[in-house]
Amino acid sequence: MLLQRGLAHADRADALAVTEAVYDSAGVTHFAAWVHESDTAMCGELEQRGYTLEESTRAMGMTLDDIPLPRPDIELGPSDWFECLRILAVPPGLLSGADHTAFHVLVACLDGESVATALAFDRGGDCGIYNVTTLERARRRGVGTALTAAHLHDALARGCRTASLQSTEVAERVYVSLGFRDLGRILEYVPPIHERARRQAAG
Repeated sequence: MLLQRGLAHADRADALAVTEAVYDSAGVTHFAAWVHESDTAMCGELEQRGYTLEESTRAMGMTLDDIPLPRPDIELGPSDWFECLRILAVPPGLLSGADHTAFHVLVACLDGESVATALAFDRGGDCGIYNVTTLERARRRGVGTALTAAHLHDALARGCRTASLQSTEVAERVYVSLGFRDLGRILEYVPPIHERARRQAAG
């Protein structure tokens, strides 16, 4: 859950209460509250509640006016949601309720075999890119980069003006080469274990 920046004290407390209630109602006991690194007040609020920083990713964005790489010549398989989930190794049932028609799915192939996938979701003129994943045997061959570039060109053709994603440290240079720029770190806080156990017992 990405928490809005710059909230007043009371609004911060309300946002966290709503976040916890939503996850409680769904029976989810392990989740992350995402906060932009510049929002020191929200970070402090979370830490006071016993949340701990688990990891972080780099928020990155770009305009689509001048994509630096041409659309790649890559072998694409059918845009199959379930093949995408297989490559992602999603636990059974995790995304069973998702409206897969809302996503743009790309699956890349090598020698006719599906080896990589990436998802895109358009909102307000921005194309969010998610879950760029390549099977281990096909890594270091530029497949993930090519899939991301293909999504950028497709998004431009759909009328999107910008693209955004969150990157691990190891992938940041790849996304910079595609035109993305640094928008700051997203800090991922998790609630205290005893609180998760309490909510699970109460549920």
